[in-house]
Order: sequence, then structure tokens, then C-alpha cells
Amino acid sequence: MTDTPNIDDNHFRPIDKDRLLSEQDLDHPPRILLLYGSLRERAFSRLMTEEAARVLNRFGAETKTFNPSGLPLPDDAEADHPKVQELRDLVTWSEGMVWCSPERHGAMTGIMKTQIDWIPLSLGAVRPTQGKTLAVMQVNGGSQSFNTVNQLRILGRWMRLLTIPNQSSTPKAFQQFDDNDRMKPSPNYDRMVDVMEELVKFTLLTRGRSDYLVERYSERKETGAALIQRVNQTAM
Repeated sequence: MTDTPNIDDNHFRPIDKDRLLSEQDLDHPPRILLLYGSLRERAFSRLMTEEAARVLNRFGAETKTFNPSGLPLPDDAEADHPKVQELRDLVTWSEGMVWCSPERHGAMTGIMKTQIDWIPLSLGAVRPTQGKTLAVMQVNGGSQSFNTVNQLRILGRWMRLLTIPNQSSTPKAFQQFDDNDRMKPSPNYDRMVDVMEELVKFTLLTRGRSDYLVERYSERKETGAALIQRVNQTAM
């Protein structure tokens, strides 16, 4: 049952357990970027990310939050726009991300999607999202829904992020925060803490080895074929 004539042995690699399981000597806290999907003055997705950042800090992570105000629509500005560059620099800096969007018309907001659309799959030879961890959350104006987190999961997979199993969906978000814009104690708050705890654990497990985790036979093969083509063209 090991006959695999279609595999190119030049690019097939056995699992390297030493590389996969070796201790990582990283001298900085986990770096987590938080994105939210509303520009309202009292945006509950922003308040939720602020609570999440506090919890992440308690778990020993370093956090940065991107303010989407002023970010242009995709294709309505060049990639050197200051807000686009700010977002892309933060994504490159990060080792994990939190995406939190309100649900609007049964979906994530356009503000949330705009941020994700400005994050490319590759920047030259660098893939800014591949192999990094992701936690998804949503806030709802009414009853609980999972439309937005499900959509965010699809996008996370498309961006080649390692999306953690747990997630948070908070119903009637306007009832969940006090007059000081702090989230009240509740099972919804506890779920958010669970998600952040899981995110930090997955980030610690995968950072430093994420390049190896997402390394692919097909891409090694493609790279080898491209190299041969370039060499042959030079020879001509």
C-alpha cells in the first residue's frame, strides 16, 4: 500500500519530527493584532476587542489594534496609501489575529471585509497571513447568530490562517456593556476569555514553526519545476 508512482520523490519530504516538536527559543511575547468592524462612536465590536486585548495582555501577549477609520475601499486607492500600509505592517508584525465584526444584514460588515481585502496573500516572497493563528468573534444587535463567525472562518481558511476551534458570538451586545464601556460579567464574557486563552495557547504552540506546518509538497514541486524552466531558458 505504499506504491505512489505519481509522487515526485525529489520534492516529497518525510515528516521532520525534530523540526516540528523542537523547543522554540523566542524572546518576545506572542504578538496579536485585533481588527474590528464598525466605525460607530460606541462600536460594540471595538469594545469587545478592547476587552479581548486586556485578557490577552493578562495571558502575556503583546497586542495592537487597528483603527479602520480612513481606510479606503479596495481598488479605490493604491497600496501605498498610509492606512493600507499601516494595516499591512501590523499584519506582518503579528503572529496571531482576532477578527471581531458586528452582524449586519446577516453578514459581516463592509468595514470588516474591507480590512481583510486589503491584506494580500503574498507580498513579494512573504505571505503575511499564512500559518498565523486566528480567533473569530461577532457581536449582535439582537438574538444570537453565527453567520458572521462562519463567514470569518471561511475567509481565515482562504487566507491560510490557523483558525482556532473556539469562537464567540455575543447577542444583544448593547446589554453587555456598562456605562463605562466595560463588558459586564456574564457567560458571554467568560466565552470571550475562553477564546483568548485558546488563541494564546495555539499561538505559542505554532509560532516559530508555522512555516513548516504549512509547507506543502505541491508548492515544493511547483518551485522545482519553475526553477528548471528558468534554467532551461537561460541555457537557450
